[in-house]
Amino acid sequence: MNDNECCPKFDPTPWDGKLFEWNQKKFIKAQVRTFFHIPMNFGGVMKTLDQKVRDASVMSPDGVCLSDHTSKWNMDLYLAVDKEILGAENMTLSGKFLSKVYEGPFQDTGRWCKDFEQFASNKGLKISKWFMWYTTCPKCAKKYGKNYVVIVAQVT
Repeated sequence: MNDNECCPKFDPTPWDGKLFEWNQKKFIKAQVRTFFHIPMNFGGVMKTLDQKVRDASVMSPDGVCLSDHTSKWNMDLYLAVDKEILGAENMTLSGKFLSKVYEGPFQDTGRWCKDFEQFASNKGLKISKWFMWYTTCPKCAKKYGKNYVVIVAQVT
């Protein structure tokens, strides 16, 4: 990345309509305050996570950062890392996951979720856990001309 780019350009191809398995995929976890699901301190939390990754000389594979909207007031973030980080909340995810890429304004999220439910159902899969991956910040989405969001769900 260069100085004018805080988010790398996202390539949707490896994530669109894919079924994959993770076996103890490593993440660090943080919480974001939300107001009726609208993130209030997302940028600050991302900067803190990024600093932890940099300080530990750890890599974030594919820049995957999953959001779990646990309530109207909280969102948990899971940033993929290639090894555990001392002083961070380390966790892993394992299982079968389905992903699909959407593009457009965030107010389309409800429509995307309905579409994803149908997509999973058509594949004979049941969603057990939902995550959203907001691939770029609003500034970079505007710069690139695309606002990609990936729904990633643990499925059975």
